[in-house]
Amino acid sequence: MITGEVGSGKTVAVRKAVSLLEPSRHSIIYLANPALGTKGIYSGIVSHLGESPCFYKTPLISQTISLLASESEKGRKVVVVCDEAHLLEGSQLEELRFLTNSDMDSSSSFALVLVGQPNLKARLRLGTFSALEQRISLRYSVPPMKSEETKSYTLHHLKLAGRTDALFSDEALGLIHQVSRGLPRAVNNLARQALIATFANKSAIVDEKSARQAISEVDSE
Repeated sequence: MITGEVGSGKTVAVRKAVSLLEPSRHSIIYLANPALGTKGIYSGIVSHLGESPCFYKTPLISQTISLLASESEKGRKVVVVCDEAHLLEGSQLEELRFLTNSDMDSSSSFALVLVGQPNLKARLRLGTFSALEQRISLRYSVPPMKSEETKSYTLHHLKLAGRTDALFSDEALGLIHQVSRGLPRAVNNLARQALIATFANKSAIVDEKSARQAISEVDSE
């Protein structure tokens, strides 16, 4: 279970992690839309494994379990990533628990990664979902960046864009970090808006004035 605030980089981190898995030994299934319902979970897994999902739910469940077992027998580990998992309905969480328990706890034919906002942890602690919560063997909460990390993060993006000079002043970066709370997506938005303000001011460097203009612009949106 991977949790973190909105814009903390959960999805980016998980995508990077699964991209490093050996393709010949892993089948990655990314389910990004919780609105698909319980049937959508099974259909998504079946489709990603190359078959047409059965129309009715009962045979669809059997089809899903069979395909997962088949992949396991071939020596391939299926990794199911459920993004926005904090939005999953109770019935969907129960279906995921059912899938993890399809072999009576003797083994697991796939790895499940739940990715969501912090309230996902609280939901799973409810007695209703205790069976699923007890099956989670690894938990990690993505922390916000520290001040120095925000600076390094911004400089890294500038370097990728071809700028190696000091385009942002320390004061501007400090203000961006403070307002963004170190959340990468918020840093992106403020830094981008600060660059626009700097251009409008005909300045050569993003200073504290441009950063404050960016904050005002983002707040107004």
